[in-house]
Amino acid sequence: MFAAVLDANVLVPLALADTLLRTAEVGLYRPFWSLRILNEVKQAIVKVKPDVAPTRIDARLADMRRVFPDSCVFGWEVLVDQVTSPDENDRHVVAAARLARADVIVTRNLTDFPVDSLARWDLEVVDPDCFLLDMLDMFKPVVLRVIREQASDKTRPPLAVEDVLIALGRAGVPGFARQVGSLFRS
Repeated sequence: MFAAVLDANVLVPLALADTLLRTAEVGLYRPFWSLRILNEVKQAIVKVKPDVAPTRIDARLADMRRVFPDSCVFGWEVLVDQVTSPDENDRHVVAAARLARADVIVTRNLTDFPVDSLARWDLEVVDPDCFLLDMLDMFKPVVLRVIREQASDKTRPPLAVEDVLIALGRAGVPGFARQVGSLFRS
């Protein structure tokens, strides 16, 4: 099955993380992360949303680990020194991806993962907008169902599909949000 390491920056925005995880839950790909990535998620949420209780963040991350019990990569530390990357703080992501035998790293920091540094590991990097657009192209009915369910599952406050798409556009996947919106309108 196609596998992707989800970098921390795509797991912080709730709408984006929800869509990425829901598409994984229905079997469109296999997600991976490390405890370090999850720790970065927690730190980033605390920084951008200081009003969110740490227990809520911990519960969100625990839910991810419960739903995807085999997605956490351990032992990546032995590979870090072999990884070349412009940002030393992102080498752990490549090491986790290699150990997980992932096909891609989904991140918004494309410049931190140059193609030539990933080639030796047989990895590619893709931004979340392209990643979701590719899934939409390959699995349109399933992705549209996921978005409908994502909206209908929100009850406080209730959300319409359009609300989810607005949130996704703000979360960094505007092309995906526009394309899904046009499909729902047609």
